Amino acid sequence: MKKRKLGSELEVSAIGLGCMGMSHGYGPAADKHEMISLIHSAIDLGVTFFDTAEIYGPFTNEELVGEALKPFRDRVVIATKFGFKIQDGKQSGFDSRPERIQEAVEGSLKRLKTDTIDLLYQHRVDPNVPIEDVAGKIKDLIREGKVKYWGLSEAGISTIRRAHSVHPLAAIQSEYSMWWRRPEDELLSVLDELGIGFVPFSPLGRGFLAGRFDKNSTFDSSDFRSRLPRFTPENLDANQALIYLIKKFAERKGATLAQIALAWLLAQKPWIVPIPGTRKLERLTENLGAIDIEFSKDEINELNLASSKIKIVGNRYPEDLEKATNQ
Repeated sequence: MKKRKLGSELEVSAIGLGCMGMSHGYGPAADKHEMISLIHSAIDLGVTFFDTAEIYGPFTNEELVGEALKPFRDRVVIATKFGFKIQDGKQSGFDSRPERIQEAVEGSLKRLKTDTIDLLYQHRVDPNVPIEDVAGKIKDLIREGKVKYWGLSEAGISTIRRAHSVHPLAAIQSEYSMWWRRPEDELLSVLDELGIGFVPFSPLGRGFLAGRFDKNSTFDSSDFRSRLPRFTPENLDANQALIYLIKKFAERKGATLAQIALAWLLAQKPWIVPIPGTRKLERLTENLGAIDIEFSKDEINELNLASSKIKIVGNRYPEDLEKATNQ
């Protein structure tokens, strides 16, 4: 397995495993023992980077990841997140007050069955708590050995700069894929300037870029995608133009659509580490195969140019969720 660095020091597998969907967001939780087996298979295949959060479940995904990784703790990097109020088992707004961060970290450490969190993200920026206060608290936790590195998720440029000035960030986690390219506007150049790694979530467009959905696809109300504008039948149909383009490159490379989408991300910057999620071993194996796909400079330029000309239809999130990003 090829390795990459987030920041100047944190080395991880070139592709990580996003664990959220095993417990949260995409219908009922999967069988716990099957998911533990899948995580163990990922380790066997060379994955060293596993992503979770206290809000996934809530709490159950951290418990799953902690149990699965305990026997391999010295071989893996665990990332988790704080930043939401959790009441009666549900998210109820932001909360990144220092005392809440302390509470969240203590809970995560117990659920993850570990003495230290390798990479701790603020899940979303709290507009009511200055980022300098958040960074100062994380700096204290790093000094105490409870956290090794830290990062922000879906944060804006100004917030990133302010946070980084208090204590260096190892990584920013935000959505980035061939159908959500907003990070190219400004974020990637700032991360390059500051020496911060980038961890794209939903690198396969929540399954769309793998060619799994069309206008006839339906989503249960327990599936997060049922709320997303891009997953309406008309928008799924309109966005097939991107699938046709990826398919053309997949045929040329003897690869799957998912592999082309992930290889495209890996080719953008050497400090990008995508974290596709899955519940299936065959998909895990397929995704990791993207590491071996290489594009020539001409090929990546051709793919970038062709994909940039395709107008993607539909908003990424409903308006209430989009407001919580890029603060």
